[in-house]
Amino acid sequence: MGQTKSSMAFFYFMETDPQRHLVSAIDCPTAQFDYRLLDFLPYPAAVLNMDYTVSYLNPAFVKVFGWTLEDLEGKEIPFVPEMVQEQSVWEMQQLLDVDQIHNIETQRLNRDGRLLDVVLDGAIFYEEDNTPAGQLITLRDVSREKRAARTQHTLFRISQQLHQIQGLDELLECITKEIRVILNVGGAMVILLDEDHQEFFFRVATLDNMNSGQKMKEVRFPADKGVAGHVYRTGQPLIVSDTSQSPHFFKKVDLDAEYHTRNMLDVPLETQAHRIGVLCVVNKKDGVFDQEDVDFLSTIAATIALPIENARIHEELKHSYQEVQSLNHAKDQVIHHLSHELKTPVSVVAASLSLLEKRLSATEAQGYQRVLERAQRNLQRILDMQYEIEDILRDKEYVTHHLLSMLLDACVDELEVLVADEFGEWNVMQRIRRRIEDLFGPQDAISQRIPLAPFVQKHLDALRPRFAHRTCQITFSGETTSPVLIPPDVLSKIVEGLIRNAVENTPDGGQIDVMIRAGAEGVEFEIQDFGVGITPENQRLIFENYFPSYDAMQYSSRNPFDFNAGGKGFDLLRLKIFSERYHFKLQMRSQRCKFLLHPDTICPGKVEQCAFCHSPEDCMRSGGTTMIVQFQSENR
Repeated sequence: MGQTKSSMAFFYFMETDPQRHLVSAIDCPTAQFDYRLLDFLPYPAAVLNMDYTVSYLNPAFVKVFGWTLEDLEGKEIPFVPEMVQEQSVWEMQQLLDVDQIHNIETQRLNRDGRLLDVVLDGAIFYEEDNTPAGQLITLRDVSREKRAARTQHTLFRISQQLHQIQGLDELLECITKEIRVILNVGGAMVILLDEDHQEFFFRVATLDNMNSGQKMKEVRFPADKGVAGHVYRTGQPLIVSDTSQSPHFFKKVDLDAEYHTRNMLDVPLETQAHRIGVLCVVNKKDGVFDQEDVDFLSTIAATIALPIENARIHEELKHSYQEVQSLNHAKDQVIHHLSHELKTPVSVVAASLSLLEKRLSATEAQGYQRVLERAQRNLQRILDMQYEIEDILRDKEYVTHHLLSMLLDACVDELEVLVADEFGEWNVMQRIRRRIEDLFGPQDAISQRIPLAPFVQKHLDALRPRFAHRTCQITFSGETTSPVLIPPDVLSKIVEGLIRNAVENTPDGGQIDVMIRAGAEGVEFEIQDFGVGITPENQRLIFENYFPSYDAMQYSSRNPFDFNAGGKGFDLLRLKIFSERYHFKLQMRSQRCKFLLHPDTICPGKVEQCAFCHSPEDCMRSGGTTMIVQFQSENR
């Protein structure tokens, strides 16, 4: 074919106004132009017959979309995505109605199934007799420009959110949602490393399946497993186009989360100091992951790694601050508790000495003034010592039970001198010293092999008369187990301490279950009460410090085994010391009674008097505490 008027008009248009497209110039009533001119166009161009079958494709079309003229000549191009089918019908109708269309933004698929953003132009060209001969369309690929614009906009939004959101979970939720949209993927996840346990965990998982997203956040897997493990070790991004063919894919994660991962892309999350985890996207919806996706996700990872680390530090600092507040509250309770335990009884003794002085002054007794004066002076020394302990606890952090031991040792020495001086009875103070040693720490003793169930049954029967005035129902079930290796007197204190704590925290009409069983790692001694329970804050502190489970401001020293008896609160601390010395484990589960969550609400101590629990069954459902002592098997 030779060059015609229409082809000349087209060529002139492209040179003088390169922003417009070739089909805008084809308005001459002739179709005789050389298709080879289209070969020089930088944009994909296709010549279609009026039935939309292909007549010609230029090299740019082959490069962008992948099909050759041999593939499609005489056929329709299969590149219209389902989601723009209706728009495509409208575009072709517009072309037939007005002969040409300009700057239509739409989408098309390439041969590999990848979705491209394109700007469509088209025109009808005619035979010399003015009958339509075919269609000429150009499809300028603007995917890169679109993606760049979306990427910049996404980075801008993320950068704004980084400074506005302090909560780590909320921050990661926003970021993964942005990533899902921009990459058009089924899921985006931030996988962080638990360095203490060398495990990966999904701090946030935003998936198209919300149920799987929630389950994914409960999954943990070893740091040397999976695509994440490989990326974390190498520090290099990794595309997995087909998970069924990848040696790195860890299928157990999908099984645990009930999710199906077809393909995925992982990039490392790292700060200047160290690598903290992996940023992962899965299930590309249009085509496969490519280098542009790697570049985008790597840019996002570099942007958010440091803020994530800062957010983690902020979260840990916040948690530490809450712990400090709890410890400070515990310290105040210790101070109040010591005040009752030391100052109150000494004050009673001082008052008794004053009363004794008045009565002796009415008699003819001689020499008593010097004795009373010495006693009152030494009692005042004990009071002064107590005030010094309060000051130390306020200004400096000490291990409480060591302070108490020093304090009581000092008290014993002073009282021993006083008693020996006045009464000449050294053996009385020796008995007092032995009693203090029994309270504040186990003595070195010979461990024996003890059948636990008969031992606990015997001690439970011996203790029953001491709480016979209570109407708590105590059940016992004891399996025949292997013996436990522990000194008998230590085991006696463990049994008595746990039973007393259970009884004192269970209202009359409540229930306590005592069980002995063979566990997976050794013999287990469990006491479950359905009483008032312990608040979460107190549960964190109860074994770590000298810390009673009740509020010190509501302190009361009643008889042992009374409900909410109070007392010194040493049983659980002593149990902790025993566990470290004799190598058994302690576990505690507790739920505060749902009716006692407000500080001003007090349990009356009897089910029938409770305004909330109308029956023992109601009381059993409201709260309680389970203590488990797990003795190690002898062969471990």
